[in-house]
Amino acid sequence: MKFRHSLSLAAIPLALTLLPSLAAAQSPQAELTVHYNQPVHAISPSLYGLMTEEINHSYDGGLYAELVKDRVFHANATNSFIKTWQLEQNAEQGIAATVDHTTGPSQALPYSMKLTASQASASDPGGLDNPGYWGVPVWPDTTYHASIYLKGEAGAAVPVTISIVNKATGKTLASATFPAPTAEWKQYTATLHTGNVPESENNFIRISVAHPGTVWMNLVSLFPPTYLNQKNGDRVDLMKKLAALHPAFLRFPGGNYLEGNEIKDWYDWKKTIGPLVDRPTHPSPWGYQSSDGMGLLEFLEWCQDLHMQPLLAVYAGYSLHGQHVDPGKALAPYVQDAIEEIQYVTGGTDTKWGAERARDGHPAPFPLKYIEIGNEDFFDHSGSYSARFAQFATAIRKAYPDLQLIATTPVKGDVQPDVIDDHFYRSPHGFFTDTNHYDKVSRKGPKIFVGEWATIEGTPTPDFDAALSDAAWMTGLERNSDLVIMASYAPLLVNVNPMAAQWGTNLIGYDALHSFASPSYYAQVLFGKYRGDEVVKGSMEGAGPLCFYSATRAGDHLYLKIVNAAPKPQPLTLHLDADGKIDPQATLVTLSALSPHDSNSLEHPDHIVPETHVLKGIGGTVQHTFAPYSINILVMKVK
Repeated sequence: MKFRHSLSLAAIPLALTLLPSLAAAQSPQAELTVHYNQPVHAISPSLYGLMTEEINHSYDGGLYAELVKDRVFHANATNSFIKTWQLEQNAEQGIAATVDHTTGPSQALPYSMKLTASQASASDPGGLDNPGYWGVPVWPDTTYHASIYLKGEAGAAVPVTISIVNKATGKTLASATFPAPTAEWKQYTATLHTGNVPESENNFIRISVAHPGTVWMNLVSLFPPTYLNQKNGDRVDLMKKLAALHPAFLRFPGGNYLEGNEIKDWYDWKKTIGPLVDRPTHPSPWGYQSSDGMGLLEFLEWCQDLHMQPLLAVYAGYSLHGQHVDPGKALAPYVQDAIEEIQYVTGGTDTKWGAERARDGHPAPFPLKYIEIGNEDFFDHSGSYSARFAQFATAIRKAYPDLQLIATTPVKGDVQPDVIDDHFYRSPHGFFTDTNHYDKVSRKGPKIFVGEWATIEGTPTPDFDAALSDAAWMTGLERNSDLVIMASYAPLLVNVNPMAAQWGTNLIGYDALHSFASPSYYAQVLFGKYRGDEVVKGSMEGAGPLCFYSATRAGDHLYLKIVNAAPKPQPLTLHLDADGKIDPQATLVTLSALSPHDSNSLEHPDHIVPETHVLKGIGGTVQHTFAPYSINILVMKVK
């Protein structure tokens, strides 16, 4: 990838007739004919899903619920210009902190923060402060889970306390004390509990000592409650928003995040599994260090929690700054690594990597249907992708013949993919004028996965013009879902704090405490909820260039999606041409705004949300006027 509305669960009756006084301001009368008993083709059940990568602090500082920023002191250990941890000196200036490269809790973390107190007491403690990810969220009557790896001096007794402290008042809102560490590295755990405190994010985390002596520490962790109470889990509000999309799949781990800036920075999945203390972290291509708390198993468990099928992308020997691995002997280790990664996902406990997954806490294998080989290899000007793809595809098909393989660009030669991944980042005009893009594509070649796409307008999340454009584009995806079997918007998540984001237009925004969904998010929700199982025959005449439709059916429910992106109301006569019965009452769900540049925000998260209405008097011919700047789902019962 390089007017206030509110959600209405109660039905609001609407008239079906056009008001004469509005006729002059409206677009010409359009006619939509739908043959609802004439299916054209089935709709892929996996059409709508999620694409994810570490960008905009999507994981660290986002979905991954860890509250401690740089929990392994990486910035301090590498002498980064910006240090996350700050020394909190006591009154006697008896506290010193330095990175010790001679001792650490694991081979992956062979260093530690050495905290020495020459003078410290209960009334005059000192230590280190951590800002969290632009604040630390606090809720009343809430339990937090803390852990830390500690080592102490032989014969000394220096307990370590972790606290959540309010920035403005200096008041401790919750705290817990770990036992005095021994002379050997060990993990210590504790729980913190807030009392009757106000909800806030203007807080920080403090690690302190109240006795003279020296302690070494690493992997400082603090988790709030997580989705489904998963250990090392995900942020509750964001997971609920993702669940509401009813996604069929998750494409992971990226994106650019899969490739890394250079070959040495690729997403090495073996370094992201097992205990957190055995994960060394690695640089994200978006300018910050990834904790790798969101590792391969966590991605798979995310799929499990939201009932998605995993779509696994494997590193294929190309990185963002242009380095590539030549096909043949040099590429072979990466191919073998992909085979072993697939075994970690799908293998039984009688296999090497299936047994490793079981040791990591998940004995049952995960289902897997799709493997994507690389990411955006059309940027690789070496011309090596066709041969690199063939080498991966041949080996994977031999070991796992049932898997469907996705190429990131068309390939030459006899070894062809099952699916091609197309990416589109466009202006509203670009999508409005190309909704018939896949009408013209041959059905003889590979299927299509639109793995990254979005209308680029609105910051940090889309405005309503982008939502209209997104919805118009999705009508084209649905009409062509015999060819387009999967699609996923990107980027998915953005931390909206200054300096947190690297991409302008993103689906869901948040800070440390709250989150909000964009108008484009609600468009995705509506298209996902009312997708249908098959496209039915239909045609529209007389509509303006900014009116778009899709007609689908699931059982006895007919879904008509009407997008009016024009600034004028759109009168429409609907002809339901079929030998069957039509329920006289229908439901209309509408997402609309008064201005195309209106949007949602942290301050006004529910400014633009869907409204539900009841339409009565439905028959073979229906007349209705659709509001300007509106996305509409007309739900009808038919037989």
